[in-house]
Amino acid sequence: MATSIVLSSPFSLSPHRPTNKNQFHYQTHFTIPRPNSILTLPKLSSLPCCSFKSKFKLRTSIGDAAKKTSNDDDEADDEALVVGEDSAFFELAQQKISSWLLFSIVLGVVLFVLDYAWIDNSNGLGLGLAFVNAVSQLSDSHEVVMLTLILIFALVHSGLASLRDVGEKLIGERAFRVLFAGTSLPLAVSTVVYFINHRYDGLQLWQLQSVPGLHQLLWLSNFISFFFLYPSTFNLLEVAAVDKPKMHLWETGIMRITRHPQMVGQVMWCLAHTIWIGNSVAVAASVGLIGHHLFGVWNGDRRLAIRYGEAFEVVKRRTSVIPFAAILDGRQQLPKDYYKEFLRLPYLSITALTLGAYFAHPLMQAASFRLHW
Repeated sequence: MATSIVLSSPFSLSPHRPTNKNQFHYQTHFTIPRPNSILTLPKLSSLPCCSFKSKFKLRTSIGDAAKKTSNDDDEADDEALVVGEDSAFFELAQQKISSWLLFSIVLGVVLFVLDYAWIDNSNGLGLGLAFVNAVSQLSDSHEVVMLTLILIFALVHSGLASLRDVGEKLIGERAFRVLFAGTSLPLAVSTVVYFINHRYDGLQLWQLQSVPGLHQLLWLSNFISFFFLYPSTFNLLEVAAVDKPKMHLWETGIMRITRHPQMVGQVMWCLAHTIWIGNSVAVAASVGLIGHHLFGVWNGDRRLAIRYGEAFEVVKRRTSVIPFAAILDGRQQLPKDYYKEFLRLPYLSITALTLGAYFAHPLMQAASFRLHW
């Protein structure tokens, strides 16, 4: 029976690269210990590719020790240096009740402020209505207004993301996260509500809703898209700034399929809704959203390269933007138990929330109509 050994140790990559640029590895020999003895591994600091500055995990498979004597050498048969982080990793034992209580309080405060300041047109400030009305005055075309709302959101969202390094140095990680979320969230709500309210107001370009099986196919595509859309929100405590927010370099899970899953998920979502609705407003929304996420591909890689340097270049070489491209050309080697990287609580949560959002569509539409945006 094979035994898996997972090591965690800080490191940074040296300028010396191995001959095969797509894989960092080394060969070593282990002496199989006697029962109840301690397995001693070689020092990783002696490796030409490693020094002790950043985190990595080293997975090693050792053959069946029961079939070998205590003095036999067993060569590791599967060694892969994982430079990035293990996405969607969640260990219940590491969670603190106090942190999740604080998260609940923060979430409640955010929703209250958002409702009072932006959404509530009757008893609150109703700034969202004023904002949408101001944008709507630019044109009588719903398509133009839709694109303008997306453009404003994209400029604020991507602009603040680009200023993250500078902003965090000036005001700190948590304060910058509050600033980032406090400006992006209201703009996102306005854009989504406007799309819901005006999605059937455009010029009808095609009508395919009567095609047998199309609804089921598009529903499945839309469902899968959410597994791509939310890879960076696994740590909700960081999203709410309960834990100190970090810029993560993910490498496992969905990242093995595509390095930019949010872009892929957005494209899938847009195509599904545009095919189903089939009018000019849906096309305008899709063009704006896909364009924003394509820019995010370039901008995201640029920011990760600045933050992580050579470590990002390693991840970039063995991943791809186009789904499955790195797997098909051999740059990405999937583990035999790859499916286990998805059998985790965050993915289960995404499944539940996606199904919940689907069944809550009538409630979401009714709430949007009442805002008259």
